[in-house]
Amino acid sequence: MQIFNMKKVLILGAGLVVRPMVEYLLKNNFSLMVASPMKERADEMIKGNPNGSSLDWSMDDPAMLEKLVAEYDITVSLLPYKYHSDVAKVCLRHGKSLVTTSYIQAGMMELDESAKKAGLLFLNEIGLDPGIDHMTAMRIIDHIHNKNGKVEELYSLCGALPAPECTDNPLKYKFSWSPKGVILASRNSALYLKKGRKVFIEPADLFKDRFSYSFPGVGDLEVYPNRDSVSYIDIYGIPETKTMYRGTFRYNGWCETLDAMKSLNMLDDSVIDYQNKSYAGFLAERGGLEVKDLMENLAGKLGVSVKSVAIQSLDYLGFFSDEKLQYHETTPFEITSDRMIKRMLLSVNERDMVVLQHIFLASYPDGNKEVIKSSMLDFGSPSTNTSIARMVALPAAIAVKMILENKIEVTGVCRPVVPQIYNPVLDELKSLGIEMKEEFGLPESEMIP
Repeated sequence: MQIFNMKKVLILGAGLVVRPMVEYLLKNNFSLMVASPMKERADEMIKGNPNGSSLDWSMDDPAMLEKLVAEYDITVSLLPYKYHSDVAKVCLRHGKSLVTTSYIQAGMMELDESAKKAGLLFLNEIGLDPGIDHMTAMRIIDHIHNKNGKVEELYSLCGALPAPECTDNPLKYKFSWSPKGVILASRNSALYLKKGRKVFIEPADLFKDRFSYSFPGVGDLEVYPNRDSVSYIDIYGIPETKTMYRGTFRYNGWCETLDAMKSLNMLDDSVIDYQNKSYAGFLAERGGLEVKDLMENLAGKLGVSVKSVAIQSLDYLGFFSDEKLQYHETTPFEITSDRMIKRMLLSVNERDMVVLQHIFLASYPDGNKEVIKSSMLDFGSPSTNTSIARMVALPAAIAVKMILENKIEVTGVCRPVVPQIYNPVLDELKSLGIEMKEEFGLPESEMIP
């Protein structure tokens, strides 16, 4: 039976990471509505709990969004990131706070002053990356600063990956969350600070700029830069640092393959008529080659062996096959990403994992220096929730609970980089089995060169 004064949460979206939030909020006696075009998936998450309900809804119905936001105490937007600002404007009109797990967009930031005047919190970047990475990094940064120390270097590296036993394709990758988002991110440029020098990486070169890192319990991984790291010097309050690098973990195979795809313009957005073409015909068109002897000629064009990871990956995905494309006018990105998703989804009986690694070089007034490592390796469970779902959804769910219990006084458009937010969220995550292993006093030889 529903409690009359029960706080009500509106969740927009029922994607791959929503389930742990639904379970957490219902367990903590909140009433919730999941509004999504995937109503059946929402119902499966709610499992008949009388405090949960669902609605077949999409952003094509703005009138219903207005009605829902007005009716509920807080809104969580787990929609594609392009919709968050529109949802925030509706929340502003109805005097309701908002939580998202996405990066703050320019349109969201424009609402900061209005949200503050209305006494509302629009809390963004409260997932995994961004989210847990911010909070666990800030806890160490504040620890260093509280000892009058300086952060001389910071590497923050994160990856959502299949568990080692599930890496049975040449790319050694499987999608456990927003597949289109993963591939879209591969088109970004990058900017980071290393040893006092700013390094800008063009989108075409993103996967060429990589290094190896051995993570305990996993082995050798590759790291490539993640978007604009330099902006985090201000966000984290470390103007003193000489290195600020945020990176993404992948197994060997992903970077080489995606680099080849980018060099062949397989991720472009140009609309082309591919009617009656085969996958091999599509690949030949992208490479400016004939279909005959395509594998050998493409390897030659890329300057790699036919036995290279890139060629083996394209073969595994079926791009050398005579199978006809089921498209008329579409983009190379859609063809490539759809094929990857079809062949590379994490299956229900496979585990995923999250790898998170911060490495700090700290210096102190007495001349001493130390390397501090903060590390996490977490595995999902095929029978319950994926690791990535828990890592993204639970911090946001905890934040929703804190906001509804009036435990956060911050207002405006925010990230979880202040102790008032990150300490209780991290403490609650620890009680749910999610925590970092922190190592202090390590020698400088432990730093990434």
